[in-house]
Amino acid sequence: MPATFRREPQDIPLIITVDGVDFEGVEGQSIAGVLLAQRRSAWRTGPGGSSRGVFCGIGVCFDCLVTVNDLPDVRACRRPATAGDVVVTQSRHEERA
Repeated sequence: MPATFRREPQDIPLIITVDGVDFEGVEGQSIAGVLLAQRRSAWRTGPGGSSRGVFCGIGVCFDCLVTVNDLPDVRACRRPATAGDVVVTQSRHEERA
């Protein structure tokens, strides 16, 4: 009986730009997943200047907000990364005089 070979799906690589730096990921990853895979756990600051990144991972807490392709306040944990995305981190920290 001839052997049957099953082709496994391949990861399709992609590159997104975050604050001017290229980050490699794979199709199907969220933007947060791409950042976390590159060991970047925080990419935003809250009103008091504290670091923020993924907290809940399901889009409830809004700690992972980024600007994607000029659209602000995108939840990085919910938004699939797409090749060529331009991501800019956000800050809610206000400088005090």
